[in-house]
Amino acid sequence: MKKLIIISALVATVGINFSCTDNFFEIEPQGAASLTSLSNKNGVNALLIGTYSLLDGVGAGNTGRQSTISNYVFGGITSGDAVKGTDIGDQPEQEYIEQFNWLSDNTYFLGKWQHTYDGVARANETILLAKSTDVKDMTDAERAQVVAEARFLRGHYHFEGKKMWNNVPYIDETIYKRDDPNSTKIPNDKNIWANIEADFLEASKVLPVVQSQKGRATKWAALTYLAKAYIFQKKWAEAKTILLDVYANSGKKLMPNYHDNYRNITNNNAESIFEVEFSVNDGSTGNNGNVGDNLNWPYSANSPGRGCCGFYLPSQNLVNAFKTDADGLPMIGAKADGTDDTYNTVDVPNDQGLKSNVAFDLKKDVPVDPRLDWTVGRRGVKFLDWGVMPGNDWIRNQLYSGPYIGKKWMYYLADEGSSTHSTSRRAVNNNYRLLKMSSVILWLAECEVELGNLASAETYVNLIRNRAKTGSVQDASITYAVNPYPAGTFAAKGADYARNAVRMESRLEFAMEGHRFFDLVRWGIAEPYLNKYLKEESVNATDLAGRTYNKRGYLVGKTYKAGRNEYFPLPNDEILNSQKNGAATLKQNPGY
Repeated sequence: MKKLIIISALVATVGINFSCTDNFFEIEPQGAASLTSLSNKNGVNALLIGTYSLLDGVGAGNTGRQSTISNYVFGGITSGDAVKGTDIGDQPEQEYIEQFNWLSDNTYFLGKWQHTYDGVARANETILLAKSTDVKDMTDAERAQVVAEARFLRGHYHFEGKKMWNNVPYIDETIYKRDDPNSTKIPNDKNIWANIEADFLEASKVLPVVQSQKGRATKWAALTYLAKAYIFQKKWAEAKTILLDVYANSGKKLMPNYHDNYRNITNNNAESIFEVEFSVNDGSTGNNGNVGDNLNWPYSANSPGRGCCGFYLPSQNLVNAFKTDADGLPMIGAKADGTDDTYNTVDVPNDQGLKSNVAFDLKKDVPVDPRLDWTVGRRGVKFLDWGVMPGNDWIRNQLYSGPYIGKKWMYYLADEGSSTHSTSRRAVNNNYRLLKMSSVILWLAECEVELGNLASAETYVNLIRNRAKTGSVQDASITYAVNPYPAGTFAAKGADYARNAVRMESRLEFAMEGHRFFDLVRWGIAEPYLNKYLKEESVNATDLAGRTYNKRGYLVGKTYKAGRNEYFPLPNDEILNSQKNGAATLKQNPGY
């Protein structure tokens, strides 16, 4: 479903009259949609589409990258999976976030907050109008479905706020008053999970199992999101019940190939439960084509995107995580927080510090999970259909940001033009898969571990690993090795090992998709895990080829602080703007 720019088609005409009358001042603003003109079925649907249109993170008055659906700044470069990239000093506010130097005046936090509550406001406006008696041409069933879709979206936007800041206000249509700008100035002193749950639950009771238009919320999307809310609260039994329903009855299934989830030609596939729709060459300037991620492209004019800007690059730690042992299994340990893992002891060979015209030995015999090369571009390996990734020539500043490129949002050279906007090849129509069956399966595995059913958890994890084993590979010259866990492994090695295995599988499956930091926080392992990462990623290293090189020296001495860095600071501007009767209604998070 494409975004819609809502512009009123009604232009008020006023007779020329030089006498002073009240009517002279009652002129409808041109280029704006009045409430009267929207009070019909088409107007209600236009407001609903406007609410959907913010899902990609673009359109709330900020840069887009501050609120892009991928959450690459907040969920990616803070997670150990990625670094900011580009040069030092480019987008310094991202540097502060990557290095856990979080301040309440960082405009990225402000942009994300404004987008979140712009989405909430649009959802509430839609609900109010759909329920209005001024709308005469809608049936009760049509009204109910619009309200259900708007509640799904309102749940999504509040969920984004909740996982970012934890202490956030919940605003629904009973709180919001169109004519009272102070109506939404309410305290953030309540836990809003119950409100989010209610939005998804009530939406699921009305929404159809299949929508006539791609991109609209369905019953299964609402239930899956409700289960995700339960997962974040550790309500394992409740989440499992819903996830089993989705798994058994939604008709969704794993696609044969892992890479099917990251190609524009397989948008809205059988695995996808809810996607954020992108479109190009649709009469817009390209803003519908994932422009929130338009910095996250190789730097060369001979690469996807055709040059600019070198942001959001995979870490060496992430690449190392895809190494497998002699049995084709991840190199993990028995501690649930991952600090006993061994994959990061020696690096996968890389071309750090080498120009593209200097010889480099990739050591293709090093066994890795095939998902690595669908996730990361690395020198000496095929990059979709662009040929072999050349290394340094595609990197803006390799000495600063490392030798790797993110891959999941890239397009194929053969699709250039059809998949890219005519005036910007960095605006693409490769959808973001927000909820998919692989998520459901790994959440089920997580539930089973926490409920003590280790054999069942192992079965679910192996569904994902078997797909990786039998699916397509990026480069047949690489030694790929991935196998399911032998039956009984989880039970033999215990619950903490099983937890770690599920968490590692989630990392491998969803790497560079912006989920990782929020997962580390909800698992309660962010402090030990991230401080180990920061220590190891910041020092000189040696790879399996015996070559020594520098890594991310700017991370030396950086630390994640428990009790502070679990949640981001509320934007200072929003606290100031929340004043009512001389006092701020919003309270800052601890530690800021």
